[in-house]
Amino acid sequence: MTLTRDQILEELRRIGLPDGGDLVSRDMIRALAVEGGKVRFVIEAPDAATARGFEPVSQAAEAVVRGLPGVESVSVVLTAHGPAASAPRPAPAGEAPSLKIGRHPTPQPPGQTGPQRIAGVDRILAVGSGKGGVGKSTVASNLAVALAREGRRVGLLDADIYGPSQPRMMGVSKRPGSPDGKTIEPLHAHGVTMMSIGLMLDPDKAVVWRGPMLMGALQQLLGQVAWGELDVLIVDLPPGTGDIQLTLCQRTHLTGAIVVSTPQDVALLDARKAIDMFNTLKTPVLGLIENMSLYICPECGHEAHIFGHGGVALEAERLGAPLLGSLPIDLDTRLAGDSGVPVAAGNSAMAEAYLRIARGLVAGGMA
Repeated sequence: MTLTRDQILEELRRIGLPDGGDLVSRDMIRALAVEGGKVRFVIEAPDAATARGFEPVSQAAEAVVRGLPGVESVSVVLTAHGPAASAPRPAPAGEAPSLKIGRHPTPQPPGQTGPQRIAGVDRILAVGSGKGGVGKSTVASNLAVALAREGRRVGLLDADIYGPSQPRMMGVSKRPGSPDGKTIEPLHAHGVTMMSIGLMLDPDKAVVWRGPMLMGALQQLLGQVAWGELDVLIVDLPPGTGDIQLTLCQRTHLTGAIVVSTPQDVALLDARKAIDMFNTLKTPVLGLIENMSLYICPECGHEAHIFGHGGVALEAERLGAPLLGSLPIDLDTRLAGDSGVPVAAGNSAMAEAYLRIARGLVAGGMA
């Protein structure tokens, strides 16, 4: 019988960790190699201090793998992802302590299972898309501002870790403070309480993180930010169906998701995957928004359907979900986002379009 990686990982799932979970679910197994009957792998603890207490875990892992039929030898290396955590150093007078974003996720406390609520936050709306480039972040920021104009207490979380754009769109650049090295103080702009990892990192540096680091960062942004009392928190998701979406839907009590797509068939193919993901994760799809639905020539008023027309409406009808709104391609929307003042903060026709969507969400009890 040929020894496989899946067999070994199944055995390693039996090794429980002192603070909850197991070696596989906590993503601590690295460089697993099987050569005939010889097995090698690395156990990567989150830091050096944790690794020092993991010797019994390493011995147990070696023992269960050695007990598999066909195993001749087992080599286990115990290492650490980073140095031991140190207590936050006092900040200079008048300066907030620093707080590092990006770590492996922590397990839920004993007794807490399933999606959890965020203290003080009434509703959480995830804004997602199947692919990039459909204007999802633009919709999220303008929807947040429009809801604030409707009198709602609104938060905006930029969960697009690899490509955070909300700081630019909302016109904020100040690094958030941390009074105790643990709690993050969010920023405020256009009546919205907002937070983005883009405010914590060098804007010119790429985020090169594995999945567990992404999940840990999202956990921090949700749980360590002092959001205060909010009627609704808008979460701007990255495109696609990856780790961030999975973590948010499984660990946070969501009111539901809004899916943004352009009307073209290629975009709708990916939007259907996003919708299927939310359905699989038992997150209600509250409605769809068709972005870039048409282009109106500013000179003659001619309407052109550059990306097609009505595709999102047909998809919404097929799903039995409401079409929350259709938004045209608009130069002022792009200019407003680049300048840091979302178009929904003004008094244009586009601002009114976002206000109509916001009023629909409020009337439907979704925001």
